[in-house]
Amino acid sequence: MLQSGVPIHDEPISHDKLLQAAVSASQEAGALLLQYARAGFRIEYKNPINLVTDADRAAEQCVIERIRAHFPTHRFLAEERGRVEKAMSPYLWIIDPLDGTTNFAHGYPAYCVSIGLEYEGRCVLGAIFDPTRNELFTAIEHRGAQLNGRPIHVSTTMTLDSSLLVTGFAYDIRETPRNNLDHFSNFALKAQGLRRTGSAALDLCYAAAGRFDGFWEVRLNPWDMAAGSVIVREAGGQLTDFSGNDLSIYGQELVASNGRIHEAMLAVLNEETP
Repeated sequence: MLQSGVPIHDEPISHDKLLQAAVSASQEAGALLLQYARAGFRIEYKNPINLVTDADRAAEQCVIERIRAHFPTHRFLAEERGRVEKAMSPYLWIIDPLDGTTNFAHGYPAYCVSIGLEYEGRCVLGAIFDPTRNELFTAIEHRGAQLNGRPIHVSTTMTLDSSLLVTGFAYDIRETPRNNLDHFSNFALKAQGLRRTGSAALDLCYAAAGRFDGFWEVRLNPWDMAAGSVIVREAGGQLTDFSGNDLSIYGQELVASNGRIHEAMLAVLNEETP
């Protein structure tokens, strides 16, 4: 993981205590999202296809306030408000309060609250809560990954031909030539099936739980990957960029797999496009 180069002042805190705070905040924010889904919400557009709702902002505020109540010196990196720093701390909470905003806005029940934590520049735990299915994915470094308290593991699928893969497309798909459509076409000819859920955080969780065998995407942000990368890693999966280097959540490329099909996925991603 990319180091953030932040001076260390806080004493180490129990990972169990940190995860408990993340879980509580994610579940409270998830309940808030369901309230907005029932009662209604306002939509604003960052560009023609990139939207934000008042539910995003309310959930983000909820997460930051709840975690800050326990750890007032910690720093935050959140999708809507960017970096929030009150002190120089080795702890950085990386938050996507509503991953799957377009799904949420259309009433499609595939969205979640994602909370990851870096300590000294390394992602050490994650909590991702899907309020529509009441599914809570969690992981602590070196202690495995869980779904609603039960251990999860990546799949045992051995070949691309037998694999169910998932991907996504960035909001600037209309403007950038690096829009992932070439990779999508290449994988469509080699995998058993492809899916596009609209939530990178859930895609990572599903790869960790063996529901998907592999996931790739371009033009991601740290809050898309922070929590989910820990969950995949602790479920026994493999994470790299498209060149096979160790994943940095501050890069924009992600390949996550069960490990068995990883090299085959990298080969497809590095095919020359006619």
